[in-house]
Amino acid sequence: MTARDNRFGDWGLTVLRVVTGIVFFMHGYTKVFVWGFEGTAAGFGQMGIPLANVAGPFVGLLELLGGLALIVGLATRWISIPLAVTMLVAIVQVHLAKGFFAPEGYEFPLTLLAATVGLTLTGGGALAVDNLIAARRSAPAAKRAGSTRPVHA
Repeated sequence: MTARDNRFGDWGLTVLRVVTGIVFFMHGYTKVFVWGFEGTAAGFGQMGIPLANVAGPFVGLLELLGGLALIVGLATRWISIPLAVTMLVAIVQVHLAKGFFAPEGYEFPLTLLAATVGLTLTGGGALAVDNLIAARRSAPAAKRAGSTRPVHA
């Protein structure tokens, strides 16, 4: 297999999208349903995140709903952008000073940052709702293009 042989590229993106979505969903679930908005805001405050009372609940909902969107492949490129930003902020605000390695270093958020940037650039791969939406949008255009008959002189 050569670097130009990309037969399985869409499936690789699907695995990346779904697993990244599960990770974000589970972190969001914890923030929203286990710690709650108040607990999440308090934790964000202890970590020095500005506007923790707003940022904590926002990030919890973003991770929960954004993770779900990634799992099904809905608005993959668009939802990956704010998720990438949250990872960048987490790295700079919390993890960078603690070194590279997990559990407190920036290793894990860096990996999620790379995954979300990659999904932003490439899309969600195979088996994504985005593909169904794109197919429905292009079907009427293809139908119109196929119904035009050439004019013969």
